Amino acid sequence: MSEAGGGRGCGSPVPQRAPWSLVATTAALCLVTATSMWTAGAAPMSREEKQKLGNQVLEMFDHAYGNYMEHAYPADELMPLTCRGRVRGQEPSRGDVDDALGKFSLTLIDSLDTLVVLNKTKEFEDAVRKVLRDVNLDNDVVVSVFETNIRVLGGLLGGHSLAIMLKEKGEYMQWYNDELLQMAKQLGYKLLPAFNTTSGLPYPRINLKFGIRKPEARTGTETDTCTACAGTLILEFAALSRFTGATIFEEYARKALDFLWEKRQRSSNLVGVTINIHTGDWVRKDSGVGAGIDSYYEYLLKAYVLLGDDSFLERFNTHYDAIMRYISQPPLLLDVHIHKPMLNARTWMDALLAFFPGLQVLKGDIRPAIETHEMLYQVIKKHNFLPEAFTTDFRVHWAQHPLRPEFAESTYFLYKATGDPYYLEVGKTLIENLNKYARVPCGFAAMKDVRTGSHEDRMDSFFLAEMFKYLYLLFADKEDIIFDIEDYIFTTEAHLLPLWLSTTNQSISKKNTTSEYIELDDSNFDWTCPNTQILFPNDPLYAQSIREPLKNVVDKSCPRGIIRVREESFRSGAKPPLRARDFMATNPEHLEILKKMGVSLIHLKDGRVQLVQHAIQAASSIDAEDGLRFMQEMIELSSQQQKEQQLPPRAVQIVSHPFFGRVVLTAGPAQFGLDLSKHKETRGFVASSKPYNGCSELTNPEAVMGKIALIQRGQCMFAEKARNIQNAGAIGGIVIDDNEGSSSDTAPLFQMAGDGKDTDDITIPMLFLFSKEGSILLDAIREYEEVEVLLSDKARDRDAETENEEQPFSENDSQNQSAEQMAGSQEADLVDQESPGESALNSHPESSSPAATDNAASAPPPDPSSAPAGNHAPSSLDGECTDLDNQLQEQSETEEDSSPNVSWGKKVQPIDFILADWNEDIEAFDMMEKGEL
Repeated sequence: MSEAGGGRGCGSPVPQRAPWSLVATTAALCLVTATSMWTAGAAPMSREEKQKLGNQVLEMFDHAYGNYMEHAYPADELMPLTCRGRVRGQEPSRGDVDDALGKFSLTLIDSLDTLVVLNKTKEFEDAVRKVLRDVNLDNDVVVSVFETNIRVLGGLLGGHSLAIMLKEKGEYMQWYNDELLQMAKQLGYKLLPAFNTTSGLPYPRINLKFGIRKPEARTGTETDTCTACAGTLILEFAALSRFTGATIFEEYARKALDFLWEKRQRSSNLVGVTINIHTGDWVRKDSGVGAGIDSYYEYLLKAYVLLGDDSFLERFNTHYDAIMRYISQPPLLLDVHIHKPMLNARTWMDALLAFFPGLQVLKGDIRPAIETHEMLYQVIKKHNFLPEAFTTDFRVHWAQHPLRPEFAESTYFLYKATGDPYYLEVGKTLIENLNKYARVPCGFAAMKDVRTGSHEDRMDSFFLAEMFKYLYLLFADKEDIIFDIEDYIFTTEAHLLPLWLSTTNQSISKKNTTSEYIELDDSNFDWTCPNTQILFPNDPLYAQSIREPLKNVVDKSCPRGIIRVREESFRSGAKPPLRARDFMATNPEHLEILKKMGVSLIHLKDGRVQLVQHAIQAASSIDAEDGLRFMQEMIELSSQQQKEQQLPPRAVQIVSHPFFGRVVLTAGPAQFGLDLSKHKETRGFVASSKPYNGCSELTNPEAVMGKIALIQRGQCMFAEKARNIQNAGAIGGIVIDDNEGSSSDTAPLFQMAGDGKDTDDITIPMLFLFSKEGSILLDAIREYEEVEVLLSDKARDRDAETENEEQPFSENDSQNQSAEQMAGSQEADLVDQESPGESALNSHPESSSPAATDNAASAPPPDPSSAPAGNHAPSSLDGECTDLDNQLQEQSETEEDSSPNVSWGKKVQPIDFILADWNEDIEAFDMMEKGEL
């Protein structure tokens, strides 16, 4: 999500007020020239090995792109586990995630300029023809303005930029006559009604056919949008204006950026995550560099590069100074409150902040970029991928990983700036992990849980738009690319826009609209190209010396030695403030401290204790901050206690031929039977029980003897099913949901409870599969009589002995990952709800936006030694994971294309068709192993 192009070269003038470097790779090359001879502690990678890795990236892209075109096109995205396209309205809703889908062949458009970067010019020409022939932008679908802008508008503009470049070269695209640009202009006009607000901030969603507010539009009632959603438009909209001469697009995008700048918190110079598009009031007042804000900062710097407007650089530098002053706690980047920036807003970080080291490289601030990047790399080495969120002590907070490219992006820019071969080795690790853990027969599958290695039936378009682009460029030399990439800037979706746009159709006024510019610390602007001595002391081990202290930071899990506990530093010699973990409701001194912090303790009629904070009642502003932190800790403590009562997910891994462990299904655990986290995994062939519901003595005991029995949910207790198959000689059991269409992609984790009696007699492992995952297993049984599975707490490497017996295969799909007992917030359905006499327990910590002055937490009846808070509190700090689960369950109404010009039917493939491409896949892996690629 950073730019790769040039801008003002090393000899170009820069504003006297704010000198800069590394705003573009052209400037970065000034540094690479001076540093490429350095080894920085890592052995240089040979030209041959770089070529081999580059070719491996090409093969991986072919695998992903080819399967999308074969099994999914013209759908928006590929579902790589079931080998079919994801069509809006034909699959269970995933909530806001689906707002990126507009029935406009999203993955194809998002991949256009990637094809050219990877030297696939013939495929690019064919892809452009398909877009012009098949894609319809007039669909009756509600889409995200932000996602449609960066992916579709950006993809069309990037495709147009490289199409005209190829046409000028004279070999390809000679027939091209700005058709992609005309489509981009059509889409731009369709997005403009979203800006019809008093503030100029766009609505978050729009109907491609009906716009905003009309009854048919089914949108236009929203009041809030995220800062990044409104602030990540200027590059695409300005490029559209510069390409076409229609100034309205750039004007609207500038107005939105101007409004966000004016609404920043003036004392801290930070912006919040969510803002009211009508009033300009901040709805969520926490601030960071991750989800919800990230690309706003990115586009301020890049707008300066592309458009040459000094005000954008001044704004970026003002925000950057605030980020480094409050949010940056090297190597961590922690959210804070915009009104109280010395107070951390949460104790975890999200994966999207991985782009920030790359942006710091462009800014020229190398040291913190190296530090944060190294910390993220250590997390990846622990979990194989970067979890969607992880805590300050590097435990998994949200376990998903949708194959995000931000870390690869930062790796590329750090290598470009330092020339340190260490970052080539980092890129090699990313390639190996993708092939080993995410690669499946029909593409690359997102990780459902990095701890278990289970997959999600999802391959987002940004994976092809960004990941392969950055990885290929990381290993490519200049002569490997058919055009000069320094002439372009990368958008946040890694689409390429030519820098010559800065001097084209300059009808927009460039007056400095930045008001109340803050005098900043001059050290913020020390890095001026070609002043390489400032960035890189004359030390060949400079980068290594920064990384070295962080090598074990994740394994040691002691980040609190790194985090600045700022509120405590205000009082030299004072006693540390009261921590939630130490609080005792029977201690009079503790109650007095609560009163000083503005916290009241209320005994409710049902026996619970409620804690309420009124900041205005605190003895001082510092005490008020201590009270707010205490409330946050109490909420987190309660949430953690609830999580500890839940079991983590389990894995069902198909290990027999021809799967060899490459298919991993997310399974729910049982609260009885063999605990797979404490005992060796169970491996065996599967067999269906008779009766299938397993609610009576089995009539086919010889079929399940020594095997893992498959049984259907319903009609009796789970424990009763387990006893019946155990008595028949089964070594394990898999319960398959009878609710057709249920899936771990959209439903929270399911836990099977006992029958209220002693279940110590059940000694076999029992796992639960939703209908979709169960169907994958049942389809395999229909196609192959003998199907062997592995029941475990997390996916395992393929068994070497099985490999040799069955068929040689050079890569593993799923590996043991560092399983954390701290599960992400998940709903736990403890029993089979359709069985008589059973009950359900759902664990859902509630959350909402934090109040400005009042905070409340409800606690269970006080214990003599502690009073843990409950989950009823207006806070979004640690309950947001639950909110995510809720959003994933929301069902949106089916949206149909009113005027389709291509077929949108599902491509449901049987298991034999899914496996049809495996021979080619296997051969490719063999070639990788032999070094033939």
